[in-house]
This record gives sequence, C-alpha cells and structure tokens, in this order.
Amino acid sequence: MKKNFKIVDYRKVSFTFSAVIVGISIILLAVFGLKPGIDFAGGSLMEFEFATERPNNSEIMEVLEGYESVAVQSVDEKGVLIKMKFIGEEEHKDILEKVRASFETEENRVLEQRFETIGPTISTQLRERSVYIILTVIIAIVLYVAYAFRRVSRPIQSWKYGVSAIIALVHDVIITLGIFAILGRYFGVEINVAFVVALMTILGYSVNDSIVVFDRVRENLIKKGSDRFVESINQGVQDTIPRSINTSATTLLVLTALFLFGGESIHYFSLALIIGILTGTYSSIFLAAPLLATWQDLAKRKK
Repeated sequence: MKKNFKIVDYRKVSFTFSAVIVGISIILLAVFGLKPGIDFAGGSLMEFEFATERPNNSEIMEVLEGYESVAVQSVDEKGVLIKMKFIGEEEHKDILEKVRASFETEENRVLEQRFETIGPTISTQLRERSVYIILTVIIAIVLYVAYAFRRVSRPIQSWKYGVSAIIALVHDVIITLGIFAILGRYFGVEINVAFVVALMTILGYSVNDSIVVFDRVRENLIKKGSDRFVESINQGVQDTIPRSINTSATTLLVLTALFLFGGESIHYFSLALIIGILTGTYSSIFLAAPLLATWQDLAKRKK
C-alpha cells in the first residue's frame, strides 16, 4: 500500500519558513527599494559596440562631461551601455559624434546598437498601468478559480481555493522582489518592462501549479467525500509532486541556458523567472495546498 505524504501535518513548519522569508523580503523592499530603469524613471539609453577594443568606462565618462546623471556600464567584451537623463535628438547626435571622434579608428569602428528614450510622462503611465494589470490579473484568478471549483463547496467554499492560490503567488512575487531589491542595491540591477512581464509569467506559472494540486484534491474529494478532506489534500499533493518537480526541472534547464548565454537584454528577465519558478514549485506544494486545511480549521472554530 502506498504511504500517504502527510504534508498537512507539518504545515506549521512550511508556514513559518515562508513567513520568515517573506518578512525578510518585505524588510529588504522597505529599506533598499527597487532600482527603476528608464522604463519607469524616464531617461535615455545608448548602446555602442567597438569592433576591436572597448575603451575604459572612465574614458567614456570624460568624453560625456557636461551631461547630467551619466552612468556607463560594460556589456560583454566589446559593448558599452550609457544611461543618462532624457535627451533629445540633437544631444543624441552630439554624443554619437563625440564618442566616434574620440575612439573610432579604421580598425576599431564604433557601432551604435540602440538608442532609447522615455519621457517622465510615459514612464509614470507605464508604472501605473503595470500596477493595474497585476491587480486585474489577481482578481481574475480568484474569480476563475472560484468558478472552476464551484462543485466542491464542502467542507470549504470554492472561493477559498482562489484565495489560497493568490496567497501562494503573492508569496512568490514578494520573494522575487526582495531578491531584486538586494541585486539593485549592491549590483545596480534595474527593473523595467521586461521585469514586469517576468512577474506576470510568475503569476501564471504559480497559479497553474496550485490549480493542478487543487484539481487532484477535488478528484479525491469526489471519491472519498468531504469528511476525509485532509486525507484528500495529502493524497493530492503526493500525486502531483513528481509532475511539479519534473515540469519545473525541465523549465529551469531552459531558463538557466538563457540566463548564462542569452545576452544582457534577457539576463535578469531569465533570473526573475528562475526565482519565480523555484518559489512557485515550493509554494504550490508546501503553502497553497496546506492552506486549504487551515481554512477548514478556521471554519470549525466558528461553529
């Protein structure tokens, strides 16, 4: 007879662990905050590539003397990224001419890879819309899960499955934000629109993992009856653990390859997804499913 994995019996351990990690993440966010990129703070970005030899960042800074809030960052072996306050087309041309006049030779050509500018009005709109989108997605998830699980309203109401899934995905997102607060503070890692896309992907992945577990709990409830709710949860988690681990492992392999070899533009996008999938796999097993039993305990105390 297959031994039942009693995850519900040890939920205080997983709840305590999650509470500590989420608490630390919130403190990091409050103390360090996130470092906004030009998508949210506004500004200009220029990327150059040198054919043979890249000059030192300090040499480029000297050429750009007179421009405000200039930051120079090396990219791979021959590239350089320049960030500064918002500039117009005339200033863009001026910088391009200065860089080429200072460093370009017949052998060492200077190629402009990209030039992006985002004004303060657009950056504010992007920031506000990102918050609206995330809130809308969270509300939609609660409604969808409540509808999908409407046939299993005992021993807990169907909307509580949705709230449990939301708690798990909020847990995943906060931990990801906390890690990026550290990266922003000590390594200058900025958040941009790609980071918001990564958060949205984490939301989808996390809730998908939780629903797979809940769906198996629902099947077990139909077979065993609502009186054996805890047993149905334990059995549901046990049945889905191999699937969750295998799916996450294969996805992480791809994301790790993107993180290592995908280039600067998707480097931290990949890292955000890696963190989100790791936390999502954990929370669907050790947080979302055991929360169902906690809902039941709370309902019993009210009676």
